[in-house]
Amino acid sequence: MAVNPSFIKPLKAKIITVKGTCNAGHRTGDTFSISCYDSGGLCGFFYHDLFPSLSVMQFGGKYPWSSADELVWECPDRRNAVTVKLTQE
Repeated sequence: MAVNPSFIKPLKAKIITVKGTCNAGHRTGDTFSISCYDSGGLCGFFYHDLFPSLSVMQFGGKYPWSSADELVWECPDRRNAVTVKLTQE
């Protein structure tokens, strides 16, 4: 398996809101790199939910409701919802 093929777009994640307490310890304003190979410290619950969209964005795809270089996604934990914004680096 290729570790970082040249066609994969690197992504940056920024936590934009935290409602409650994130069990992975993320706080509003945190930034980190994230990819199909690195969860960036997100808990498995959130990473699993985000992974399909993360893959689309990292490999150059886009959704009709979003720009190609930015995506906002919310954690599936309703009591401690974390919202992250992904951007291409």
